[in-house]
Amino acid sequence: MNVMNRKEEFIETYKTHIQRDGAQEFLDYLCSAKSDFFTAPASTRFHGNYPGGLVEHSLNVFSCLKDYLSRNRVKDVYGMEYSDESIAIVSLLHDVCKINVYKESVRNKKVNGEWVQVPFYEFEDKMPYGHGEKSVYMITPFMKLSREEAFAIRYHMGFSNDDPAKNVGYTFEHFPLAFALSTADMEATYFCDEQR
Repeated sequence: MNVMNRKEEFIETYKTHIQRDGAQEFLDYLCSAKSDFFTAPASTRFHGNYPGGLVEHSLNVFSCLKDYLSRNRVKDVYGMEYSDESIAIVSLLHDVCKINVYKESVRNKKVNGEWVQVPFYEFEDKMPYGHGEKSVYMITPFMKLSREEAFAIRYHMGFSNDDPAKNVGYTFEHFPLAFALSTADMEATYFCDEQR
């Protein structure tokens, strides 16, 4: 699917599920010239490492989270019940910290014995405020997050981040949406997103 279709899909999904005060203003920011959300990659070398990879990854996380939370065991045994709005907010916006941090560049690479210049992305964060915490920081001036939504976004990297394990474990135990989002993020990263 091309970048424009993913942008349209994101906007439709966002508007369908997110009605909270400030939601339109945040979407306006995402669509503005101040943001490269719809053209940015999701990473430099791994999942979604191409133009539009970030929006594609966000939509994949949304699908994975909806699917995970629809399981009978998750609802009946774990008691995880969340509004469509909360699901959309945490999944679609968990990685807004990646806006405007990837810069296109070139590097030399040997191809068939010849050195050629190939494009690649460099990571250059002019607001190094962490990962999940930066996403929360970027969203909250526009719209209020519930405590569980904020913790889910903040800890969506789970145990793969530099956070002390006790903090991640505590968060997963007390804010199960964080565990669900982390699971959906990993599923999207390793099974849904492309790597080019």
